[in-house]
Amino acid sequence: MTAAISIGSPTREALRDDTLLIHAGRDPRHQQGAVNPPIMRASTIIFDTMEAYDRRKELFYDGVSYGLYGTSTAHALSAAIAELEGGSRTVLTGSGTAAIALALTAILQRGDHVLVADSAYQNTRTFCDTTLAKFGVETSYYDPTIGAGVEALIRPNTRAIYMESPGSLTFEVQDVPAIASIARRRGIVTLIDNSWASPLYCKPLQLGVDVSIQPATKYLSGHSDVLLGAVTTRDEALFKAIKDIAGRFGSNAAPDDCYLVLRGMRSLAVRMERHQANGLALARWLEGRPEVARVLHPSLPDDPGHEIWRRDFKGASGLFGVLLRSDSRDAIACMIERCRLFKIGSSWGGFESLIVPGYPQKARTARPWTERGFLLRFHAGLEDAGDLIIDLERAFAALRGV
Repeated sequence: MTAAISIGSPTREALRDDTLLIHAGRDPRHQQGAVNPPIMRASTIIFDTMEAYDRRKELFYDGVSYGLYGTSTAHALSAAIAELEGGSRTVLTGSGTAAIALALTAILQRGDHVLVADSAYQNTRTFCDTTLAKFGVETSYYDPTIGAGVEALIRPNTRAIYMESPGSLTFEVQDVPAIASIARRRGIVTLIDNSWASPLYCKPLQLGVDVSIQPATKYLSGHSDVLLGAVTTRDEALFKAIKDIAGRFGSNAAPDDCYLVLRGMRSLAVRMERHQANGLALARWLEGRPEVARVLHPSLPDDPGHEIWRRDFKGASGLFGVLLRSDSRDAIACMIERCRLFKIGSSWGGFESLIVPGYPQKARTARPWTERGFLLRFHAGLEDAGDLIIDLERAFAALRGV
């Protein structure tokens, strides 16, 4: 039977991430010389003997026993992401949201309590407040800037702490090592949504986190045409717990999507350089606009989370926020509808530039959002930065009614 590609092979020399992205998860010698792992589509797997069939469950974690649990294409992607994350193993899911839900479900049970950052993705909050609550799990939200102060919120039944850093709407940077250290000492599992930086620019498992969640839909894919999630763990036990629950829920990642994400990962390093450069160029330009009250970008020196960002991150992505002085929804609608290059659309991480309105005041509870002005979230794509600035100049003219 086909076996999963080995992770962290002792024969592999230490490689820098840029090189690792090119070589991880593929082996042309076992692919008939093909540079890329081929797409293996399968539901039914044929076994040569009854004994082999009876032992098929032994292949659940490491091989191919049934298409739902992963083919060689999925194993190749899992191996590549695990290597990039610096983790033990990776479970693939059908979307980033599925990755979040399955990871929390695998760790929590009735009577447990989970602490979740107040800046977390709205779908995470919804899952906690509805599905987890229905099954007897209580969620409390904490101020994402609290750092080691999270220890005061831990209860005897606190089983997990869920982080997102930076928050993908308001961009607070958390003191992840401090929170992870406290959780480890108290026997609490830590999870983090690492969407903003990707595993290229932040490695949460090296910061002490137990589970790193990645929406491969975004930067890993890079082309806005795939839905896929990844959950990478520090140890084998957590991997098996999450893999088991994914199997029970019938969650999988389609082989064609795995192939597309693998292909996208090969260019991740060069794409992230451009996203970072364009994002910073736009952020610095926006800082000088009279219509702008504040730019929310962790790599800017005056950002509240800048020092922690410098310590824990290798770079920045193209996603950031802007607080406008205006709070007129109609005027801002005219502004963003005037853009030609920035399109209005959810998600991010693709090659294109995006702009969407944000409403953090509707969700925040532990640290209510009180800053004045209208929040816009920008994603800087791979276009020429000068053209993007011209596009925004046109948009600000519309905001002023010109």
